[in-house]
Amino acid sequence: MPHLNRITFKRLFQYFIVAVTGKETEFTTGSIRKAIFMLSIPMILEMMMESIFAIVDIAYVSQVSVNAVATIGLTESVVTLVYAVAIGLSMAATAIVARRIGAKDVKGAQEAAVQAIALGVLVSIVVGVFGFLYAEDILALMGAEPDLIAEGYGYTQLLLGGNITILLLFLINAIFRGAGDASVAMWALVLSNGLNIILDPIFIFGWGPIPEYGVMGAAIATNIGRGTAVLFQLAVLFFGWSRIQIGFKDMVIRFSVMFNLIKVSLGGIAQFLIGTSSWVFLMRMMSEFGSEVLAGYTIAIRVMLFTLMPSWGMSNAAATLVGQNLGAQQPERAETSVWKTGKYNAYFMGLVSLIYFFFAYDIVGWFNTNPVVVENGGLCLQIIAVGYIFYAYGMVVTQAFNGAGDTGTPTKINLIAFWLFQLPFAYLAAITFKMGAMGVFIAITAAEVLLAVISMVWFKKGNWKKVSV
Repeated sequence: MPHLNRITFKRLFQYFIVAVTGKETEFTTGSIRKAIFMLSIPMILEMMMESIFAIVDIAYVSQVSVNAVATIGLTESVVTLVYAVAIGLSMAATAIVARRIGAKDVKGAQEAAVQAIALGVLVSIVVGVFGFLYAEDILALMGAEPDLIAEGYGYTQLLLGGNITILLLFLINAIFRGAGDASVAMWALVLSNGLNIILDPIFIFGWGPIPEYGVMGAAIATNIGRGTAVLFQLAVLFFGWSRIQIGFKDMVIRFSVMFNLIKVSLGGIAQFLIGTSSWVFLMRMMSEFGSEVLAGYTIAIRVMLFTLMPSWGMSNAAATLVGQNLGAQQPERAETSVWKTGKYNAYFMGLVSLIYFFFAYDIVGWFNTNPVVVENGGLCLQIIAVGYIFYAYGMVVTQAFNGAGDTGTPTKINLIAFWLFQLPFAYLAAITFKMGAMGVFIAITAAEVLLAVISMVWFKKGNWKKVSV
């Protein structure tokens, strides 16, 4: 038995090395379990790097002030609207690129990649100008107090002004994932977030000739880190280190491809806008309870990202498998891949929920010792973790719809779960019935459970198998 365990461990280690180096590129034949492993590992590591940065970032900023933490919470609730566009375009890019790769149409995948990048640049310029000029007004609209605006508007200004780094990093990584080059996307985030972690304390607290920028330093570090990673991504695309290679001759607008991309992405953008706009309203509601409660909520959400990001990694693997297998005319293999990925994700999320349930207050206390911050952050973690196993299936199935190019179905589900259920429930519980922040936390959990149940029921109907992109 020990000998067999050694063989199994050795084989897993070999698979791990192949996964992170990107040597495995065929996911439409062979073992489904192996395909999930080969795609999930780099995607999980990619998301882990993102969540590690989120944790490190909030740990540094927590040493500045409670207002600094609250600034990040308010700004990121607005930046999620940028993410909505980025992720909506990314969903379309992943779906179309994966479908073309599955059908062995590499040229079609290249054309889709170029149009996606062009759209990303255009959107980011518009958002950047608006965000840079109206940062203080945006914070005021979100309910920030004058002293918070005075301390934190520079962070908001730079993060929104430099949103092109956020948008392109998301978008180009989605292209790599759709092509099955998940390891390239992983290394891009390793570079981005590695630089962020190194630069954060230098710009926040000052070092050598670099002055102390406070919370604004976090935005400077983020823009440098993500900007460097985008340059790396472009180098990979232009020098042919992935399955998709782009040359200067390909840098032309192809309206038919672009309109197809826009058509598919509209569902994804609407889908994410519904979710993120509800998140903005929840953040606005939380601001009514004061900066300390808002800071606890912000820390809890950052901690949650640490575990939700790996789960998103597995969900992204499901999206790629669905897209490529539909492109290869294998819908049943696509469906089996989704249910298996959901099961593995549920094992992981179930373990995490136990950790949060027993150690929530200790975890939040690592970042801030203010009793009100710890009390609210810990309570948030415990209540939201109750639904983690449901989240596991909900995330995977939703991404499976998107991987098929069926972005309309998750949009309807989000509309029901977030706008028709979560927001009214949160307002009634928190404000009308005076449950305070706890009412918001319960609303978040209940809405995510509802989303998971509806998603699984609609997925079983199989209409996503008939979508053409």
